[in-house]
Amino acid sequence: MYTELKSYQMIIALLKKYNIRHCVLSAGSRNVPFVHSIEEDTFFKCYSVVDERSAGYFALGLAQELNEPVVISCTSSTATCNYWPPVAEAFYQNVPLIVLTSDRNPAMLGQWEDQMIDQVGMYDRHVKKSVNLPIIKDEEDEYYCERLINEALLELDHHGKGPVHINVPMKAYNNSFNVKNLPEVKKIDRICIEDDENIWNEKLQKLMNAKRIMVVCGQNSYVSDKLREEINKFLNKYNTIISIEHMSNINAENGINLDVGMDTRFITNKKMEELLPDIVISFGGNVFGGVKEELRKFYGKFEHWLIQEDGRVVDLFKSITNVFECTPEYFFEKANKINENGSNDKIYYTKIKEYIDNIKYPNFEFSHVYAIKEVVERIPSNSLLHLSINDSIRITNFFKLNKDVRVYANIGTHGIDGCLSSFLGQAIATDDSAYLIIGDLAYFYDMNATRLRHIKNNVHILLINNEGGSEFYFNRMWKNEASDLHTTARHHTKAQGWVESNNFEYLSANDKKSLEKALERFFSKDNEKPVFLEVFTEMKKDSDTIYDFFDISRPRDLKSETIRKSKELIKKTIGQEKAQQIAKKLKLK
Repeated sequence: MYTELKSYQMIIALLKKYNIRHCVLSAGSRNVPFVHSIEEDTFFKCYSVVDERSAGYFALGLAQELNEPVVISCTSSTATCNYWPPVAEAFYQNVPLIVLTSDRNPAMLGQWEDQMIDQVGMYDRHVKKSVNLPIIKDEEDEYYCERLINEALLELDHHGKGPVHINVPMKAYNNSFNVKNLPEVKKIDRICIEDDENIWNEKLQKLMNAKRIMVVCGQNSYVSDKLREEINKFLNKYNTIISIEHMSNINAENGINLDVGMDTRFITNKKMEELLPDIVISFGGNVFGGVKEELRKFYGKFEHWLIQEDGRVVDLFKSITNVFECTPEYFFEKANKINENGSNDKIYYTKIKEYIDNIKYPNFEFSHVYAIKEVVERIPSNSLLHLSINDSIRITNFFKLNKDVRVYANIGTHGIDGCLSSFLGQAIATDDSAYLIIGDLAYFYDMNATRLRHIKNNVHILLINNEGGSEFYFNRMWKNEASDLHTTARHHTKAQGWVESNNFEYLSANDKKSLEKALERFFSKDNEKPVFLEVFTEMKKDSDTIYDFFDISRPRDLKSETIRKSKELIKKTIGQEKAQQIAKKLKLK
């Protein structure tokens, strides 16, 4: 029988998955849930050493002789400090120890709680990895706890061996052992270039047998010709679709931009389940919007294979099973070689393609969507395009770009600051035409960059001035007129005076006719100055334009429509916050 404490249940289950069985235990109250649970489990070999310092050194010698990791476990407070000398010794001798320190309720730290010190990260630079587990209250905490334990155990032998630290807080003593079975847990595998060929072959064989593979390409600032070549081969050899948003900068043959079709405001859960992949392979940086959010809803129902050159665990979709520590070029080339005669049956590809092709594009009214469409579809090949944030990225992904337009955005942190400055730094480094699409709040935040002396004539800036943060209308954070002051930061500022005083050619538009006229000059090849186009639209209308676009061809089914109408009725009647609580209880989400 096992402890009721879920965090220790998950530790025990994952120790089994990693085949770690030797545990050196020191007496105490806080670690009783762990100690008694493994005492009763014949998988584990337990050793009792009361003094924690001696226990640590005992475990070090045991691990050296066995040539495998050993667990040490103690109670809280100064007991954990006694591990310091052996942990340091293990670090410098490259000996794999799992240091399990039990801890008290984090809320009581510094409140004169008995037997409590700050144990988070206490071994500092003398462990390869240190994690502090959450006190588990719900599924989100379980997922997070499972991932953290995996991350710690994966570091035991990652580029050299050494100790890792797992701190386990709990709200109160627990000596109840009435759990018969440990929870199902997921072990994350890390596959490195130097690993045995059989390990690679086993993984790639599974890939060859898969019917639904989705390759998700995140943000890439540089894409080699080799990577493009190998991805195109992969698309032809495996039953796969390749999801490419503009910032991936991958011009894959038959690549599909899923950003519209899998936006959480567009696709129903039923349709998403129909299109769900068996395996997701991802690489590159952050992924914007749709695919990421939708796949997270179905975590655990597919495998996620991450290609990450430094081997870090980046669980973008909450379903990570494998980390391939190599370059994307290496992974796809290896996969292509092992499946030399493979062929994509195109069944999954066709299913996704038909769904995406059913999206209807209206004749947009004058709005930020219309203005951005008219610009992005005219940007010449081999140009540079920088997208400021949110709406600029979202809307640009609605439309096709000409071939070999390089696309960038500051979505590493997703802040509005510095978009203009980053773009100008890029534009200085190229003689190609360079374009920026930016909203008013982001522009005025960084407007000082407009006066930089290095700005060249290849610069073209489209400013969407809808007098505030339209994103807050789009994500429905706008509540009332007060929101326009404190949330959307509504304003009546224009850029013209500042822009012209800094030697830009200034253009403006406030309807389709004036925009068309301005664009003739905006895309002129004989500009003697950098060009700045300010387009005036309105926040609320801009937001509605996107939702109207989604609504035209959103997949419908009776259940989803009933749910949607029920949610809207509840929100209107009792307010959004209470509606969310009720919706959760009724499983309307």
